[in-house]
Amino acid sequence: MIYINKALFKSIMVLNGDTLNSLAEAMGKTRPTISHKLNETHGEFTTSEIRFIKDRYHLTIEDIDRIFFTTAVS
Repeated sequence: MIYINKALFKSIMVLNGDTLNSLAEAMGKTRPTISHKLNETHGEFTTSEIRFIKDRYHLTIEDIDRIFFTTAVS
């Protein structure tokens, strides 16, 4: 199963002085929309949203893989 590494995502946001509110505003989304996507309860981040996040935080492809394409180990 693939899941979002929320802890890593949130730590990158904090290191960049962002909150869910400020990120959502920058993306033109609502805070609940971003929260639902982060918690994987309603929808997923789109390719364009992931690209926006990559550019906003100057992430590498490896960072994106670690955040958005982490495989759960049981």
